[in-house]
Amino acid sequence: MEKMIPELYGSQVFTDRVMRDKLPKDVYKALRKTIEKGTHLELDVANAVALAMKEWAVENGATHYTHWFQPLTGYTAEKHDSFIAPTDNGEVIMEFSGKELVKGEPDASSFPSGGIRATFEARGYTAWDPSSPAFIKDGTLYIPTAFCAYTGEALDKKTPLLRSMDALSKEAIKVLKLFGKEVERVSTTVGPEQEYFLIDKKDYEKRRDLIFTGRTLLGAPAPKGQEMDDHYFGVLRPRVAAYMHELDEELWKLGIPVKTKHNEVAPCQHELAPVFDTTNVAVDHNQLTMEVMKKIAEKHDFVCLLHEKPFAGINGSGKHNNWSMSTNTGVNLLDPGKTPAENLQFLMFLSAVIKAVDEYADMMRLSVASAGNDHRLGANEAPPAIISIFLGDELKEIVDSIINDQFFAKTDKVVMESGAAVIPHFTRDTTDRNRTSPFAFTGNKFEFRSLGSSASVATPNIILNTAVADALSGFYEQLKDVPADKFESAVHDLIKDTLTKHERVLFNGNGYTDEWVEEAAKRGLYNLKSTPEVLPRLLDQKNVDLFTKHGIYTETEIKSRYEILLENYTKTLHIEACTLKEMIYHDFLPSVSAYMKSLTDEILGKRAVSTAISTAAEEKLLAHLSEQYGALTELTEQLGSDIAKAEVMDDELKKAEFYHDPVFTDMQKIREVADDVEVYMPDAYLPYPTYSKMLFYV
Repeated sequence: MEKMIPELYGSQVFTDRVMRDKLPKDVYKALRKTIEKGTHLELDVANAVALAMKEWAVENGATHYTHWFQPLTGYTAEKHDSFIAPTDNGEVIMEFSGKELVKGEPDASSFPSGGIRATFEARGYTAWDPSSPAFIKDGTLYIPTAFCAYTGEALDKKTPLLRSMDALSKEAIKVLKLFGKEVERVSTTVGPEQEYFLIDKKDYEKRRDLIFTGRTLLGAPAPKGQEMDDHYFGVLRPRVAAYMHELDEELWKLGIPVKTKHNEVAPCQHELAPVFDTTNVAVDHNQLTMEVMKKIAEKHDFVCLLHEKPFAGINGSGKHNNWSMSTNTGVNLLDPGKTPAENLQFLMFLSAVIKAVDEYADMMRLSVASAGNDHRLGANEAPPAIISIFLGDELKEIVDSIINDQFFAKTDKVVMESGAAVIPHFTRDTTDRNRTSPFAFTGNKFEFRSLGSSASVATPNIILNTAVADALSGFYEQLKDVPADKFESAVHDLIKDTLTKHERVLFNGNGYTDEWVEEAAKRGLYNLKSTPEVLPRLLDQKNVDLFTKHGIYTETEIKSRYEILLENYTKTLHIEACTLKEMIYHDFLPSVSAYMKSLTDEILGKRAVSTAISTAAEEKLLAHLSEQYGALTELTEQLGSDIAKAEVMDDELKKAEFYHDPVFTDMQKIREVADDVEVYMPDAYLPYPTYSKMLFYV
């Protein structure tokens, strides 16, 4: 198998090796220049690449091609065209031109546009992203592309992402030049860890809530949850191991460098993690990973749940965004080196990240805002809504020493001894890991841990790239005219000033405590707990200025994203509320009624035999169920009334706030009563599989 993996890996990808083999040398060099430096690609080069790409795809069984893009739905989109072209003699040839490679014309009218496009204006364009490799899946050549409107505005997540990467590269190169470093490009890299649940397909098919919303709207806790800590890193069930094995192979074929897999904390919860890659490629790979995860799950009679909180009372699923910056010469700009206190270049870039996260913490929070993630943040190992940075002990001490003009005395490495002679000694890391921190430094990168498991990782990286680019731009302006003999002193002063101003965002403690909430408020940090609370921040002038200054979004594009995010939130809550109402009326109440009838029959049957036979227990249970039945009926009527009120609201923000409260509050009250009733119901009467069955399948 070891020999097979290198041959398997990337076998369905138009890799650099394939390009070298298939393309003329001059064409290959021109394409590499475009990929590495972002230069314009000429049509003759595109034609040569298209021919080689088509030949390779056909050799590997492809009959169609598609421009694969990421509209503002949060999912991917594709339209398949065959390679065939009819000839005059009634036959066909396989054809693919540079024009077809570079540009496509999908219908743009039915994708979210936030008012950019009217429904009668159909035309949109997809444009090839040559820096993200094409691949073959299910007999089709997939070409990663950007997606824009006929009028030029970006209608996708990739275009602003590429813009943000260019902006950061531009500003980082300028700063590095001040340090005497000549580089051609600075790339951001990302390794997005992915958490997910696997449940039996037969259980999924019996749950309306999972089918329509991705999460359980009803369900009492199982007698056992995650409190025994026995699932985390536990032995893989044979079915799960088989699923993971096939998933690895399919992802490796697509050139996705998945490396780690294990059981997560909650029952039925798992995780996979890839090696980092250039950000736009990593985003493409993560979208593809989620799709393949779901597809492979069905082959194993599973359903893969990517919702942030599919089950109440146990861990939800997130996505950890491991982010760093590297030069084209292979230097990681967030690597502290052996003496970080003396590494001015590292401290400069570290300070830029700290400044960026503090100044645009509201945008960082917005980048992970969704109806699903609102359930997860601040609970069961998910970070809180307050954005703060964990640096670890050594770096925090260095920061403190800079702020206070004190000498930093480096501590010696601590040797870990287990006490068992056969166990080798090893040195301890300079810092622990903080599971409650939203934004944690983990050695040579930052781990943004607040992302939801179902979301695209594009938006958090757009915001992070842009905010850091802005900080670096400001640093360059302050240092560009400093004489060489005063440069080191000026850099030190700039770092000290930056860290002093933004020290408030640094926090190494427990993010779950009430004390931290109070302390964060004193520091002036945002605590934006819900999506309707954070979305209006996108229109704040400082944020509009950030994105327009660096060419990431136009004002029109910013307003469109705001409208789309609001609409997505209200639609999600609307679907959940309507699903819950349907479950209560069509499934739950009829089941409770049937069980109450059986209790009534039992009481009457006992009394018919003898009045001496006690029916007190049955009567007590029947009375409780009858009372809860009435409460459920009233609460569901109230939910229906509130849904109707929400749907006639014209103001999208007020509608979103109304769905958050009272509609969501109605749903919580209904669940509380229904879950209480579920505890008393025999399985034979319940209209859906319980947590006990779904989370503890054989």
